[in-house]
Amino acid sequence: YRLNFLPLRGDFTRGIFASLYLETELSLQQAEAMYKHFYQDHPFVHLSLVNPHLKMVVNTNNCVLHLLEDDGRLLIISAIDNLLKGASGQAVQNMNLMFGLKEDLGLKLKAQVF
Repeated sequence: YRLNFLPLRGDFTRGIFASLYLETELSLQQAEAMYKHFYQDHPFVHLSLVNPHLKMVVNTNNCVLHLLEDDGRLLIISAIDNLLKGASGQAVQNMNLMFGLKEDLGLKLKAQVF
């Protein structure tokens, strides 16, 4: 499938929105089931039923995904904190995995809101 990347920018100091869309024959329910199954063992990736807000991820190592379907196109919206999940938090997560520690060790952080 051809992925189309939609960069977004805004007046915020932390956080990144990344959106992709592709044409697919999957229904929204099928796509959500596929994503839930794939990420079920990934402690920092969460599928949201609502469009994500950066406050859901700021100060966390989480990635929040939201899926929308429109006329054969699947839109995938993601939100991360670029200073944690995008940098230091990802480094700690990788170090934990490399040294056989619990993946979420030192990374159970709470968002500002939600």
